[in-house]
Amino acid sequence: MPIIDTNLLTKSFNGLTAVDKVSLQVKKGEIFGLLGPNGAGKTTFISMLVTMKRPTSGEAKVNGHDIASERMGVRKSLGIVFQDQALDEELTAYENLDLHAAMYGVPRAKREKRITEVLKMVELDSRKNDIVKTFSGGMRRRLEIARGLIHYPKVLFLDEPTLGLDPQTRKHIWEYISRLRREHGVTILLTTHYMEEANSLCDRVAIIDHGKIIALDTPAALKDSLGGDTLLIECPKPDTLASALKSFKSIKDARVHDHRLTLMVDKAEAQIPLIMQKADSKKIEVNSISLHKPTLDDVFLHYTGRTIREESASGADSMKMHVRAWRRKK
Repeated sequence: MPIIDTNLLTKSFNGLTAVDKVSLQVKKGEIFGLLGPNGAGKTTFISMLVTMKRPTSGEAKVNGHDIASERMGVRKSLGIVFQDQALDEELTAYENLDLHAAMYGVPRAKREKRITEVLKMVELDSRKNDIVKTFSGGMRRRLEIARGLIHYPKVLFLDEPTLGLDPQTRKHIWEYISRLRREHGVTILLTTHYMEEANSLCDRVAIIDHGKIIALDTPAALKDSLGGDTLLIECPKPDTLASALKSFKSIKDARVHDHRLTLMVDKAEAQIPLIMQKADSKKIEVNSISLHKPTLDDVFLHYTGRTIREESASGADSMKMHVRAWRRKK
């Protein structure tokens, strides 16, 4: 039985369908990635799963609880780590967790033991009495994860868990996330703009665009589905070059983006000289050309026609689900 199960889940606003008949299942103990460009429907979809928004039609269950009729059961089953920080910087790490545990009804007799457990889990037990405003960005993120786990949730929602962190700290957070699943059996649903993060962490990935799931599989299967090799060409006239190459049967797909041309090509090494000859005949200067195996970035571009960038994480589709608003609806 899946721990998250949606059936034709739909949400419309004033005639606009933000989430369009989405049906998917997340297995217990799975790390599941949800990717999509700004405005694709990620936020609305997750907002329904955590009971912040009611669906227009369709149904969904989280840990066996219906999101419409068993909202309290859903909320007790999940933890959320928001993209926007929701810690009280004037309190200590321990005080932040104690407050959160009390709000979730964790009995006082169990609270101290649980706080000690989750602080140790994220390697902050030695800093439990330190004021949060003295913490680095990575430490705050780890404390946010600890707070999301304080009430023993079955499912943890992570909204851009490593956004803005340096690469080393980001990898440390990945290790904590993997350990949560491996050692504690927590099911994790995360949104991310880092394709490397999705590739490294996720058992499966769903790409959502215009409210629909347009691709869903393991990262490896999604990359294999493109076939061939990827050529990235930088030139002043990518549209013109794409038109000139339409007769090349070896080219499976061509996408123009950011003043560059991405091609999916069979036997790309053999095709590069022919492509350069065609560009030269059309008097198109090629600044650079690079060859690599398909990545999740290529998968995302193939299915959405757009690239995904870190700066877009702060755009219109970031979750913006502040913890106070979420709690007020309890």
